[in-house]
Amino acid sequence: MPKIKDIPKIERPREKIEKYGPGKLSDAELLAILLRTGTKGVNVVEMARKILRRFPDGSIADAGFKELKDTHGLGAAKAAEIMACFELGRRKLKGKKAALLMKPKDVWESLKDIRGHMKEHFIVFYLDTRNQEICRETISIGTLNANLVHPREVFEPAVRNVAAHLIVAHNHPSGNPEPSDDDIEITKRLEEAGRIIGIGLLDHVVVSKDSYFSLKDEGLM
Repeated sequence: MPKIKDIPKIERPREKIEKYGPGKLSDAELLAILLRTGTKGVNVVEMARKILRRFPDGSIADAGFKELKDTHGLGAAKAAEIMACFELGRRKLKGKKAALLMKPKDVWESLKDIRGHMKEHFIVFYLDTRNQEICRETISIGTLNANLVHPREVFEPAVRNVAAHLIVAHNHPSGNPEPSDDDIEITKRLEEAGRIIGIGLLDHVVVSKDSYFSLKDEGLM
């Protein structure tokens, strides 16, 4: 069994989480970061795999202190750290539900904070494979044109956040959500960039205070 120091640096859990973020790590690699060290003849990643096999289907999150402490390779300190980690996660996620963006109206409802703004805000929703929102970023503020919204600024956070898809949106202060020629041109540029990168642009939704316009639904993309 290779020691963790014998594994190429780019494959070690700590180096991977630093370079790619936690979304790219397996459950065993994430647990290995908590454990820090393995046991004699078993590196920390393999030990994490063995522990997860003992607690299948995520049951480790609900395991009791004694059950964890008595697991080979853990002990009291590591058992406490694992329990604290899952309890913190439960507290942070309590009452929260990731937004599911399936329809243009979902986007419109999510943008209540900018619908009435007097300046145009260009927003990108970064989504996972189930179209749940990973994060939302404001790419630009001001009158939109093809030079202001560059694919680089749109897709760099998508790669960083390991997004599978994205939806772009912006508001029209005039109250008329009909897209301009620039809006359509920007959409085409982002569609093409998405095809090259492999991250699909699902829609471009233009919103106003009381209505919205989906370029996808209207056949403009």
